[in-house]
Amino acid sequence: MGRLTAKAVSAIKDAGMHGDGQGLYLHVSKGGAKSWILRVTVKGEAKRREIGLGAVSALGLADAREKARALRAEARAGRNPIASRDREIMTFERAARELHESLKPTFRSEKHAKQWIASLEYEANGVFKKLGHRKIEDIGRDDVLSVLAPIWTTKHPTAKRLRQRIEAIFDWAIGKSQHPGPNPVDGALRRALGKGARKPKHHAALPWRQVPEFVGELAERKAIAARCFEFIILTAVRSGEARGATWNEIDLENRVWIIPAERMKAESEHRVPLSEPTIAILEQVRGLDPVYPFPSPRDGGKPLSVNAFRPLLARMGKEGLTVHGFRSTFRDWCGESAHADRQVAEAALAHTVAGVEGAYFRSDLFERRRELMDAWGRYATGASGEVVELVRA
Repeated sequence: MGRLTAKAVSAIKDAGMHGDGQGLYLHVSKGGAKSWILRVTVKGEAKRREIGLGAVSALGLADAREKARALRAEARAGRNPIASRDREIMTFERAARELHESLKPTFRSEKHAKQWIASLEYEANGVFKKLGHRKIEDIGRDDVLSVLAPIWTTKHPTAKRLRQRIEAIFDWAIGKSQHPGPNPVDGALRRALGKGARKPKHHAALPWRQVPEFVGELAERKAIAARCFEFIILTAVRSGEARGATWNEIDLENRVWIIPAERMKAESEHRVPLSEPTIAILEQVRGLDPVYPFPSPRDGGKPLSVNAFRPLLARMGKEGLTVHGFRSTFRDWCGESAHADRQVAEAALAHTVAGVEGAYFRSDLFERRRELMDAWGRYATGASGEVVELVRA
């Protein structure tokens, strides 16, 4: 029987350590805060450990004694009682956040790091909502399935990313001895979820024969969004790559734009040959901002917003189109009009060639891509007229 009582714990005001027996102490700080401390020696070790069990406001006397008893048993067995204490409070959310913190140096960008943890926080995905508060060692396959199954077919790409992240969290927990294993994200879970196959949703694309007319309409508009849109079409890059471009990435003299790896989807540096029409666009926007060629007209010092193109398309009466769809338009033109080699067209889009071919094909085909993009620039701006240019360099 301990020396302390619940009434005594409440009444004690003197700062210091007040023993209950068997290594359990009530610690009162000079400021009056009260917490529980356990002093214990692990079997096989000479040094005594001091372990914090928690605040009195969260852990009553009876619970503190029970916790101390369990940790003393761990120490007698030669196990680390601090690890056992931490395991008791290692929730799924805490494990996720600790893993996220350790992974931060490996993320390709700050935005990617934020997206990683936000996908778990987002209430509609249900990860932290259903699992966050639970001890990670108590979570099994059925629990993970209850999170992923409702969105496996309706939000399949998101669900796949969540499955990968949840699997990584459990791998981390197992490695830290916070989960007994095996990882509940296993083959049985994958079979239970199924393939989740569904028809991919393609971005609406303009037929390539209509591009000169569309680009001509864009050229008549004065908005910075129109200049950026032209630039995206003529370079065949992704929207974010163009909007986030900086002047120090662009070499006007040598007609090349080098997008750093951290801004690329494939996480590899991408050299973009600049055609004469793209150089002309950059000359038009020079001086608008010292950092960004395509700055936000509303938020000084920031790049153009991702939402800038939707109202532009609406004003043009082209609501059904998407910016990303013009990459498909370019690819169709490469195959149907220019008859460009597949590797050159894929390299122009910064696509990774898969399989054995990709393993041996390491050149970025820059000079051949320059010829292709020059031809595309002439076609898209109407400079080549009705002449069909074949690109097979």
